Amino acid sequence: MSFPNENHPLAGTRILVGRARHQAGSLSSSLRGLGARVIEIPFIEIRNPQSFAPMDAALKNLKSYDWLILTSANGVEAMWERLRKLRITRRHLGHLQIAAIGPATKRAIVKHGLKVKMVPEEYVAESVVKGLKDKINGKRVLLIRAKVARDVIPDSLRQAGAEVDVVEAYETVVPEKSKPRLRALMRDKSRRPHVVTFTSSSTVKNFAELLGSPNAATLKDVQFASIGPVTSATLRELGLPVSIEAREFTMGGLIRAIVLARYAEPNPAPDLSHQNRS
Repeated sequence: MSFPNENHPLAGTRILVGRARHQAGSLSSSLRGLGARVIEIPFIEIRNPQSFAPMDAALKNLKSYDWLILTSANGVEAMWERLRKLRITRRHLGHLQIAAIGPATKRAIVKHGLKVKMVPEEYVAESVVKGLKDKINGKRVLLIRAKVARDVIPDSLRQAGAEVDVVEAYETVVPEKSKPRLRALMRDKSRRPHVVTFTSSSTVKNFAELLGSPNAATLKDVQFASIGPVTSATLRELGLPVSIEAREFTMGGLIRAIVLARYAEPNPAPDLSHQNRS
């Protein structure tokens, strides 16, 4: 089949993007480029941890670690800000083997002049473990991540013989200012999104908290689009249907899945290889 508008296959589609405000731009612009009407209401807010002391202590002792694992671009930038404040230079990280959970995290690391040793085949914690478990027996590993995160990586690497220190680079909170906007939007049939995007389990949990206890009409004809299986599992745990799931767990994969899902037949889809990978 052919798309009604090859250049703008999402024309007429209202899509709600719930990424943190400073991160929404790239996803939103890509969707707009495909013709979508994008609504931005953040489901998540990034804040500094209550204390930087644990991360500062680890960064001051980088020479004792063999591996550094970073799970998000937010974590990379938070780490780099602390390195600057502590006057620790790139040279002090030169001995480390560095793992990034996905291409966006890798880009953030490379931007600061560091080399990334390993990016897993799939951009989830389980794949990070699979890629590292044969390399870290007897090694010291520093994992820098968000305050609220699954323990798959540290627990599994410890079972594989690594000594793992976990430090919090930032925390995610519910942006209370989004609550009235989201509820008003979902109640309004003429403005309600056709698709709501979820890029992490945190965005799912916060969406549910912001929305409260909706009636069936509030979610009528709304498709929930997930970036991958972990996010999808959280949707199902909260009783929300997974209408769309990306096959490739990136922003580009999510966009492609949305385009395909808006049409009954999966081909021919437009070339989305230029879209943002995350």
